[in-house]
Amino acid sequence: MISSRSQHLIPASAIFAVSAVVAWLSFTQEPADAFLFPRVISVFFLGLAGWNFTRAALGLARVGDGVPRRVLKNIAPGLSVMLIFVFFLAGGLGFYVGSALAFAAIYTLYDPAPVSDLRAWRKRIVVTVLFMTVIYGLFALLLKVQTPRGFFF
Repeated sequence: MISSRSQHLIPASAIFAVSAVVAWLSFTQEPADAFLFPRVISVFFLGLAGWNFTRAALGLARVGDGVPRRVLKNIAPGLSVMLIFVFFLAGGLGFYVGSALAFAAIYTLYDPAPVSDLRAWRKRIVVTVLFMTVIYGLFALLLKVQTPRGFFF
């Protein structure tokens, strides 16, 4: 069994490393205007990750008993869909089409309604379209951020 400090320090280190890479990438990519929003968010998350890492390194983060196996089994399908989205769907199909497919897949995975229920599918489709409309309005219209282009748009 690993010590309590290691239990918090290992994930805090991984999160800090990932946030540092994301922040570095957001500041080194062109065109600079397209990365304004990612820069702001990545610096914010880098600060939070640094704070979390410091607390873990000093032994101040002594909350929780780790992640139980049951919880890992519950989040594994959604995490798998998100990894597929990040590495394949967003670049291949485009941000909006890939996001819609990923959102619909995660919604379907965690929706307690049976897959054979037609009313549940109508609800999933309507919620996915509304969610993607909000995402489009946020990124394209409000923030004027260029999203990854793909096969469709």
